[in-house]
Amino acid sequence: MDILVANAGGPPPGSPATTSIDGYRKAIDLNLLSTIVMCQTALPGMRERGWGRIVAITSIGARQPIGNLAASSVARAGVSSFLKTLSAEVARDGVTVNSAQPGIHATDRIKSLGNTDVVAQRVPTGTLGTAEDFGKAVAFLCSEPARFITGTSILLDGGAYQGLI
Repeated sequence: MDILVANAGGPPPGSPATTSIDGYRKAIDLNLLSTIVMCQTALPGMRERGWGRIVAITSIGARQPIGNLAASSVARAGVSSFLKTLSAEVARDGVTVNSAQPGIHATDRIKSLGNTDVVAQRVPTGTLGTAEDFGKAVAFLCSEPARFITGTSILLDGGAYQGLI
C-alpha cells in the first residue's frame, strides 16, 4: 500500500452534557482507533519502500469544536494529535502524514437537512464545498509534489474557521 486515506462516518449528534460515555467510546472506536489500526497496518510497507502517504479525513470540529457534535469533535481531535505525533516519527522514511478537515460540503447528509442555500450563507465564500473540491485537495496531499507537507491539517471550509492557528 502506497496511499492510505482514512475516513469514517460521523457519530450521532449530542452536546458535551448529553453525550453518554458509551457515545464517546463508540466515537473513539469509530474515528480514532480505526485510524490508528489502519496506519499501523499500512506503515511497515511504506517505511520499507521509503515512500507513502497517509491522509485522514477529520473535520473542522477537530480544530473548532462543534457543540452539537461533541463526540465527533473529541474523537477527531484525538486523530489530529495521533497524526501529528506519527508524522514526526515517519517523516525521514519518506512517509507524509496529514489530515484534511472539511467544513460544510454539499453531501447527501447536508442536502437532506433542507435548504442548502441558507446553509451556504454561513460560509464566507457563500457556497458549499463539493466532493470534487475536497477530492482534489486530498489527491494533492497524496502526490509526489506534496512531499514536503507533513504533520499538518488542511482546512477545506470556504473560510468558515475564524481562528488564527
